Amino acid sequence: MDMDSADIPDAAAQNYCRIRRSHWERIARGEIGGHSLGGFYHRSLISLYRFHIPKDSRVLEIGCGKGDLLAALEPAEGVGVDFSPAMIRCARERYPHLRFIEADAHVLTLTGQFDVIVLSDLVNDVWDVQKVFSQLIPYVSPRTRVFINFHSHLWSHPLKIAQQLGLMTPLLPQNWLTVDDIANLLDLSGFEVIRHSDEVLLPLPLWPLTSLCNRWLARLWPFRYANLTHFMSARLRPGITGQQQTPSVSVVVAARNEEGNIPAIFARVPPMGSGTELIIVEGHSQDDTWGAIQKEMPLHPGLRPRALRQPGKGKGDAVRTGFAEASGDILMILDADMTVQPEDLPRFYDAIASGRGEFINGVRLVYPMQEGAMRFLNLLGNKFFSLAFSWLLGQPIKDTLCGTKVLWKSDYDRIAANRSYFGEFDPFGDFDLLFGAAKLDLKHVEMPIRYGERTYGTTNIQRFRHGMLLFRMVLFAARKIKFV
Repeated sequence: MDMDSADIPDAAAQNYCRIRRSHWERIARGEIGGHSLGGFYHRSLISLYRFHIPKDSRVLEIGCGKGDLLAALEPAEGVGVDFSPAMIRCARERYPHLRFIEADAHVLTLTGQFDVIVLSDLVNDVWDVQKVFSQLIPYVSPRTRVFINFHSHLWSHPLKIAQQLGLMTPLLPQNWLTVDDIANLLDLSGFEVIRHSDEVLLPLPLWPLTSLCNRWLARLWPFRYANLTHFMSARLRPGITGQQQTPSVSVVVAARNEEGNIPAIFARVPPMGSGTELIIVEGHSQDDTWGAIQKEMPLHPGLRPRALRQPGKGKGDAVRTGFAEASGDILMILDADMTVQPEDLPRFYDAIASGRGEFINGVRLVYPMQEGAMRFLNLLGNKFFSLAFSWLLGQPIKDTLCGTKVLWKSDYDRIAANRSYFGEFDPFGDFDLLFGAAKLDLKHVEMPIRYGERTYGTTNIQRFRHGMLLFRMVLFAARKIKFV
């Protein structure tokens, strides 16, 4: 599909796009540009995008140039769009297994929806950023992620000097937009920002200084304000498509030595959505938890109850066992100690089914707790770790160890499929989900709940042993998510 600037109605916009197209045509043909140090910067971007975008996704890149970034993402379906005919010809020659379309970002007439849309260093160069964002609406679903990177205004003069010295590809005058500018333009276009980070402190291959700057210092104050590029992820704002759905639910309960709580779990888990499935995973109890489960199951057929024996040890293993067998569209974790009321689960359901969030995390630290519900040292530890993980994961995490977490089964399947990146590291089960959701850029929503005192049995939490494990989780997240 060929796209002429005449398809853009405004005369000034037509002239702007015509000049830009001519400029990029000359670059594609090698008439200007020559040798450049920008190759390292672009390789850094490729590593960043590959971290966030799983292989075999359906990817659309707007402003694809010669197609190098799109090809590096190894998409199951890859579509690149650029307004330069010479760029498109070059991309088609290099990557014949991908589809490249000549079109202007302001006027798109594509077909189908994509898992991921990439706009890399594009918003710096277009006439109307809001119009470009608005053009994406037909090609996104509520599950689509839009990734954008663009230069920081602080680098406007250094980049101009580098161009004058012939150290980088010459650019025409750019749009120098802030993170707040882009967030506002996304909002006006029907999108919301999920996460933002600043990347690439040193865009030159000066080892080992490059690793020190880009992996470590770039994440720390005040160095992070000096990074070259802003990186943002966004999704369609809930309600834009008007899609209505009534998904089914699987509630997974890990139960070890919880015999006295089993009748209340069956009696109090409410029906939700198009159907609720209750899965209880029994974990080598010393009391008769298994017998209590077997007794209650025939009395509650509406919950479609299932009982599983846990093959391994720890809550994390129990949750993974239950999730693997779940058939619901939405997966929920409910702690068997009943410190979180089952009657609160419909609030989690409403938050995820409405699209307001994609990973709903319970928070016990907002409302006053019942006396004895959480010991003082546990409370201090939770507050410390909430600050640490909020910084590490780039989204507010007020309570990492609340047992009630809710996500879509399709997203859990993606977390499980990519679990090799993190490995089997989490005995709790909470961080496997938190870290996996963060890596997939899922929209995180905190759900305040009332936290009650256990009425049967004793807690399985060991403060100092599990506190050390939490410190290990902090270091693990730093190495695998923050400083990569």
